[in-house]
Amino acid sequence: MKQSVFIVLVLIVSLAIGIFIWSQLLPDFLREGGPLVSLLIALLIMCIAFILERLFTLNKAKGKASVQSFFKSVISMLQQDDFDGALATCDKQRGTMANVLRSGIDRYKQLLDSGETTEKRLSETQRAIEEANALEVPLLERNLIALSTIASIATMVGLLGTTIGMIRAFAATGHRVGGIIDAQQLAVGISEALVNTAGGLTSAIVGIVAYNFFVNKVDAFNYTMDEASYEVIQLLKSRETEGKNEQKGA
Repeated sequence: MKQSVFIVLVLIVSLAIGIFIWSQLLPDFLREGGPLVSLLIALLIMCIAFILERLFTLNKAKGKASVQSFFKSVISMLQQDDFDGALATCDKQRGTMANVLRSGIDRYKQLLDSGETTEKRLSETQRAIEEANALEVPLLERNLIALSTIASIATMVGLLGTTIGMIRAFAATGHRVGGIIDAQQLAVGISEALVNTAGGLTSAIVGIVAYNFFVNKVDAFNYTMDEASYEVIQLLKSRETEGKNEQKGA
């Protein structure tokens, strides 16, 4: 499913659920927050949907086995010059790191079979890894901006609802019946303001916490990929150096 289609579907479904919950399921004291409460509920539902999507995607990006055991297997096979085995391990593992390493190993194997120079092999392998990494990283960072945007919008919507509620509360102070302030209208205005404030803060807090959590997860994952890619390149350089030394010795 395309990213734009996914976002539109989440938006439409969240708005529909938000309106339904506000009109049918909320207790009266929360419904008094006004129609903006349905929008705040929709924003919270969208936030939860993006959180679930990120959890699924990042878990899938790790691959089938643990990253550490997979990397150890690949390094062990490369040390034995078993490039086909390393490629098969990557195919079995899948995930982001496996895709990146597979691109580099496959490119190196192709150049090795074609008899290219050492410098050509290493530079092309490095470029293949960088290109694969450039394709994979955006998938890890997808929807993080959406979480940040939801947090900002929820704060603004909550503030708008608070302002509207306070306007109604102050309007009630000017509407007097027999010289007495209409306490019921005053209470409704204050209640609307506080309900929207609470709703806006709830959605914003969830969005900000989720955004920071996933940013840290992606940064850690990127660091692990960079480290793994560096280790593979260094291992291949060491292999090339040993090959040159053996040729000189012969």
